[in-house]
Amino acid sequence: MTTRIGIGFDAHEFECGETLILGGVSIPYEKSLSGHSDGDVVVHSIIDALLGASNLGTKGQHFPSSNAKLKGISSLIMLENIGGLLLNAGWRVVNLDATILAQRPKLEQFFKLMANRISLTLNIQESSVSIKATTTDHMGFIGREEGIATYAVALIESKP
Repeated sequence: MTTRIGIGFDAHEFECGETLILGGVSIPYEKSLSGHSDGDVVVHSIIDALLGASNLGTKGQHFPSSNAKLKGISSLIMLENIGGLLLNAGWRVVNLDATILAQRPKLEQFFKLMANRISLTLNIQESSVSIKATTTDHMGFIGREEGIATYAVALIESKP
């Protein structure tokens, strides 16, 4: 059996809006994240980590921002697509770990729901998805509350 690790990163700036989507969950907040899709940096970083581990291309190759049909798409739909791609290539997700970098809003109360949405989308155990957050102590674009970023790591293995 082959085991591989991938790392992902994504960042989006805030824009005016009332729907902040993180980990597939609507978070009450006065701003949203810009992006061609729903701007979900958590799911985008997980997609990057899965694609990196499997060496099956990039998020931009699979979901180009030049494709008008993808405008506003739910990132969970994108994740479901990538999950299917991995399965078809003989991979299974062992676990995911994501760290959200955000000065505000406070997100701890949403971690379990995010893990649930992601695990259901990929058809894996909820305990295989770890979501956490940290601030940058008011440093940089995150500390100035101009946007949010996320790092993710994925462990995958070939199916027996």
